[in-house]
Amino acid sequence: MTGGAVDSTAAALARRLGHDFRDPALLDAALTHRSAGGAHNERLEFLGDAVLNCVIAEAVYERRPDAPEGDLSRLRASLVRERTLAEIAGELDLGACLRLGSGELRSGGFRRASILADAVEALVGAVYRDAGFAAAREVLLRLFADRLASLPDADTLKDAKTRLQEWLQGRGRPLPGYRTIEVSGAEHARRFVVCCELADADLSVTGEGSGRRRAEQAAASAMLAALEETDHD
Repeated sequence: MTGGAVDSTAAALARRLGHDFRDPALLDAALTHRSAGGAHNERLEFLGDAVLNCVIAEAVYERRPDAPEGDLSRLRASLVRERTLAEIAGELDLGACLRLGSGELRSGGFRRASILADAVEALVGAVYRDAGFAAAREVLLRLFADRLASLPDADTLKDAKTRLQEWLQGRGRPLPGYRTIEVSGAEHARRFVVCCELADADLSVTGEGSGRRRAEQAAASAMLAALEETDHD
């Protein structure tokens, strides 16, 4: 889309979405990135994010009646994260419908996960404004139907640092320590190396990442793998 009223491409998107917009201007706004100038989708994105989190939280709550709050939070987060929303955008062929500025078009913004995920939230907000919460809920449950039907074990969604902590606590062992041992690269492309150490064992491993947190997670994952291998032996 390059400008003007909602075109046949957007109309086809609305059909894939399963919602007939009474106010086509809402669909037009949802598909307009701020780089295109004028009215854009950020306000609808804000609204859609709230509706999305509410609907998915309820859906997960209903499908996992015995799950504790922490597990429910992890399951919801796995469904509303950028990567999942970008996948849904791909299933809708949403990128082909976006109205982007010339700079974003040249840089492939219609394929960028953050832009696609934001546009999905904006679409949800547009449906909500057009027809209310029940209509938005119906659209979301349809879009997420397969993912909700095959929810993973919540334990598999825990990050490496949490899993390592729980592994050690379950055996009465002290928590690990993390120490940054190297930072390299230009400011816009930093690489961190972090060492994960155990106070009660002569065991340390390292992990690398583009940020300190990512490096810590990589180190924790390596430590957990080493401990599980030792435990198995």
